[in-house]
Formats: sequence, C-alpha cells, structure tokens
Amino acid sequence: MSILSREQRPWIYAMSVCFALITIFTFTAMALLEVVASTSLHGITIKWLQTIIDRLKWWSPGHCQKLFLEAELIELCYRAREQFWKSPIKCDVDAPVNICGDIHGQFEDLLAMFELTGWPPEKKYLFLGDYVDRGPFSIEVITLLFAIQVLHPDKIYLLRGNHESRPVNMQYGFYLECRKRYSEKLYDAFQLAFYCMPLCAVVSKKIICMHGGISEDLIDLSQLEKIDRPFDIPDIGVIADLTWADPDDKILGYGGSPRGAGRSFGPEAVKKFLAMHNLEMVVRAHQVVMDGYEFFADQKLVTIFSAPAYCGQFDNAGVVMKVEVPEVPKDTKSSGIDKNILQCSFTIFRPDRDPNGYAKAKK
Repeated sequence: MSILSREQRPWIYAMSVCFALITIFTFTAMALLEVVASTSLHGITIKWLQTIIDRLKWWSPGHCQKLFLEAELIELCYRAREQFWKSPIKCDVDAPVNICGDIHGQFEDLLAMFELTGWPPEKKYLFLGDYVDRGPFSIEVITLLFAIQVLHPDKIYLLRGNHESRPVNMQYGFYLECRKRYSEKLYDAFQLAFYCMPLCAVVSKKIICMHGGISEDLIDLSQLEKIDRPFDIPDIGVIADLTWADPDDKILGYGGSPRGAGRSFGPEAVKKFLAMHNLEMVVRAHQVVMDGYEFFADQKLVTIFSAPAYCGQFDNAGVVMKVEVPEVPKDTKSSGIDKNILQCSFTIFRPDRDPNGYAKAKK
C-alpha cells in the first residue's frame, strides 16, 4: 500500500469532490431527461405538467417548500406566458362552465372547491383574476392554475385581475412570498406571465365576465383586439375599468372611484352596456360579498367571490357559479324550447377552519 504525501492529499480530495458532484449532476440530468422523454406538448411535457398537478393535490403546509425547484416554476411561468400570448384578450367560452372569483392565495380553499365541483379537464372553469396576494399560499394557487391551463387550455381560462400587476402585488404579499421562499427572479417570471393574461371572456355569446367591471370607453368589444401585449394596468381607460371598476347603486351612469383606479358605474350604465353589446348579463369579482354572490341592476350583474373566510378577517362564504344549457325533458317538444337560454346556479362554500387555523371550504 502506497502512502500519499501531503502535497498529493489535497488533489485527491478535490478529485473526490468533483467526482461526487459529477455523479449527482448525472443522476439529476437522467431524471430530467426521463421526464422530457415523455409525450411532448409545445416543447414541454405532459408528464411534467401532470406531475406538478399531482404533487399539489397532495399538498400540505408543512411540505410546501419541498415540492418544486425554482427553475421548474420559472419554466412553468414561461410556458403559461406563451399560452396567454396565443389566446385573445377576449376569450369566447362555451357553456357549461364553472366561474370562480377571487382566490387570493387561499390554496386549501381552491383544492376544496375542485374536490367538490370537479377537477379540470372533466369540468371547464373560468377564473376572474386575483389569484395572489393577502393569502399565505399564492405560489401554490398560481402554480396549480398555470399547470392546468398549459395542459388543458380549452378547459380552464384565467383572466387578469388588478392584483396580477407589479405595482399591486409588490405591496400586498406576493413579492415577499416569492422572495422569502425562492427569490426575486421567480417573482419577475410570474409578472411576465401576468402581463399577457386575457382581460375578459364572453360565455356562449350572452354573458360577459371580467374581474372589475364595465367601461364607458368600451364602445365595441373588437377594441380589445388592439391591445398590445405585454401590457401594464393604467389608472384610467378600458383596461383599468375591466380590472378595477365597481358597481355603485348611488349613481345611475358612471362616476369616480374611491380606489383611485377605474370608475364606478350604476344600474343604468349596466343595462345600457349590455344593450349596446347585445349581451344579457355581467359576471365580475373584485369585492367581498358575504353570501359569495350578490346581484345588482335587476339581476343583470352579479358579483362573485371565491375565497371563504377571506384573510381570516371576514365570515363570508365563497362561491362557484355554474352556467349551463338546461336539459330538455324527453317528453317535451323541442320546437317549443329556446335552445339559447342559459341556466345559472351557485355552489356556496361556508367558511370553516381546521385545528391549525387554516381556512377550508365547506359546501
């Protein structure tokens, strides 16, 4: 047996460390290649996306940091951005569809809603924005929705809310969550996706949906096609109104907003807007409503909110609004049925809490 000199020992140690690092890198690369080798979808893999979804289905607060590498989440943001860029600013969605309002980082409630109303792609969903901020698990919320959206783009539609904007989510929790759990690089990647999201959707050519509200400046829906992406949310104009505006029963037409962005609008403004665009109803989110939904303007507009026990400071319910074409009874003559009628119903989730203090949705 030969004995190494003092001069040789550091070199042997360095070689051992290098060999160990190469071995770790090789096995990591092999694992990634195994995922990439599965069926591809626009340069990304179905298996990888499904793995993200499956991990989040079995999520728990104590293991949330161990689920994903930062590079994996950044890649997902890039793929979601590509998907948003290809979709129109105004999405056309056919009924049946489940419509959801604000989630605000309440991931356990999002999981509970999917469990009770059905998971995509078996059920189709339209989300009206405000996925992040205020709640504790914004990263999980937006990661799950992005993964489903990239995997099933015709089964889930994600609109942009006022919190999907850097000036807002820099202040209300999302920035700090990203920086604390990962880094500012991940936060920036999410913004790239947010700034390309659609602004509104029309369900079966009858119901217009957005996060905020209607706009006096939106004379023709084709105006939206001229918006260049990526885009920021200004304080005034169509984009501001679609993400910030609120109904106000104290006015008839349009007025200023105490929020400092977007405008307020009254019941007459709603009816005039619907008549102008040959639509029948407005569905929007943006405000906490205690029963999960609240009608306005003779039921021509409904506000929905999907974060029960919001921020732990309210006793509000959450809701999922279902829009569907009613079934025609077999013994009814089809000639007497209007096939263009849509039926709306609400699944209400009452606030509940587990022993650890986390909010949970209860039907």
